[in-house]
Amino acid sequence: MKKVRGYNFSRTFMGERVPQHIQNIVIREFCKKEKLSLLLSATEYSMYNSNFILEQIIDNLKNIDGIVAYSIFQLPFSDLKRNKILSKILKLKKTIYFANEDFKISNKNEAERVKIIWLLKKTLDNCPDIKNYGKINKYCF
Repeated sequence: MKKVRGYNFSRTFMGERVPQHIQNIVIREFCKKEKLSLLLSATEYSMYNSNFILEQIIDNLKNIDGIVAYSIFQLPFSDLKRNKILSKILKLKKTIYFANEDFKISNKNEAERVKIIWLLKKTLDNCPDIKNYGKINKYCF
């Protein structure tokens, strides 16, 4: 059975706030479904844009098979930082799983899919919602 380290947040991410105990429940259930042996979760620091704990987990992947994060959107917001982290995981021939999205990255093709997901998320966050759109362009509705 593959051993994985859990990874969760104590702060908001992408406008979401999920309590740590809920993140851990989702991670634990995901691991049961995927038949992964879950090691104790590590919690990222609450400082804005911190990914220190994630980097530390990656540096200690020698004796485990990968990481199970609660969400894809707990990866760094910066494309450069995110790609660096994913490249490091792939170089080590390890896997990172995302319990909430039921997704994993273990090769370059899967990493490319995450780039597209992030691009879409960032684009959608900049689009006006339907309530405000009518105020922007009164001829649309």
